Amino acid sequence: MDVELAKPFIKAAVDVLTTMAFIKPQVGKPYVKKNNIAAGDVTGVVGITGEKNGSVSLSFSKGCAVAIVKNMLGDEIQDIMQDVRDAVGEMTNMISGQARAGLAERGLVFQGSTPSVIMGDNHTISHMAKSPIMAIPFTTPDGDFTIEFCFE
Repeated sequence: MDVELAKPFIKAAVDVLTTMAFIKPQVGKPYVKKNNIAAGDVTGVVGITGEKNGSVSLSFSKGCAVAIVKNMLGDEIQDIMQDVRDAVGEMTNMISGQARAGLAERGLVFQGSTPSVIMGDNHTISHMAKSPIMAIPFTTPDGDFTIEFCFE
């Protein structure tokens, strides 16, 4: 697995969370994921087509997802579950879009689908590709999140 591919995802996650949610995440050490159990409680998944096919997911702990929603919406939270679902979908869209722009600079051009959001304890993520899944863990003061991606 090419660790160079992780760099656009790391930069996108830090840029988007810092700008949109005023949260500066700390990146952990990328690793190859061995199962399909989500690292968090809420996951956004985007299918990727183009140069290669695959998928990108962002999986947030409940605490991290709620902090993002509160920072993005202020006191405007109506329905926390729906707002978390919408915010995770939007974060997934923005981060995967920015990461795709970074990959395009390396000559890998991708299109992304509309994000799907999955919620619940111990839910699973089905990535489109059968190749190894690269996972990048992040920590924030309010909880953790993990970006996963795989392309074939």
